[in-house]
Amino acid sequence: MLFFNFSLQLFAVPEGKSGPQVIEMLTKRAIALGAVLSGSFIVDCETYSSTASLGAPRSVHLLHNSETPASVFALLEAASGNKTVALVADNLFDLLMLKLSNFYTAKKQTKIESRGPRFEAGDFLVKLGSVTMGPAFKGILVEVEYQACSLPAACWDLIREFMQGFLGGCVPSTPPPYIQVCSFFLLPSRFGDMLGTIDGINQYLEQFNAFRKTTGIR
Repeated sequence: MLFFNFSLQLFAVPEGKSGPQVIEMLTKRAIALGAVLSGSFIVDCETYSSTASLGAPRSVHLLHNSETPASVFALLEAASGNKTVALVADNLFDLLMLKLSNFYTAKKQTKIESRGPRFEAGDFLVKLGSVTMGPAFKGILVEVEYQACSLPAACWDLIREFMQGFLGGCVPSTPPPYIQVCSFFLLPSRFGDMLGTIDGINQYLEQFNAFRKTTGIR
């Protein structure tokens, strides 16, 4: 299992700026902090809805991450939207969904992705993602990962300081909820817990769904 600690941050696009212009601006800021380009990345999501034969409507979200190219992440939601099952499978799972077309059908115009350059800066990984849904640009997601620590609560201050160095005031001063739950002071029973790949996928799904809601699609 790959363990990692990162923060996924929405970066507001300034008025009058395009997505590529913002990516270029953030690239220059990251390079000024010593980051070196190390390729590109993509995280995408396609959502399937259940047919009437399965009773209450349920959605299955299939996500792919270029960091783990041999895996497919399937998140099954209940009708209320609460996640009930998380599955990590090999890439044949995409073919399985085609075989289940009598039970699950892909929702139209909901495929969404975050794609862009990937940088390394010492123990940090930085990914600048331009989010698109179909041909439409939706926004910017910035992922910062700190690889030298396996406990999120212990390295949040470092992640925050690094992110503020090139993102500015949009970075919150308090840890996101997924980091707080690993804090000794909040939940002693989970002290020492580490985030895994599926936790990162859940964060991307949360952001993707937020973008979809702004379009009136869920």
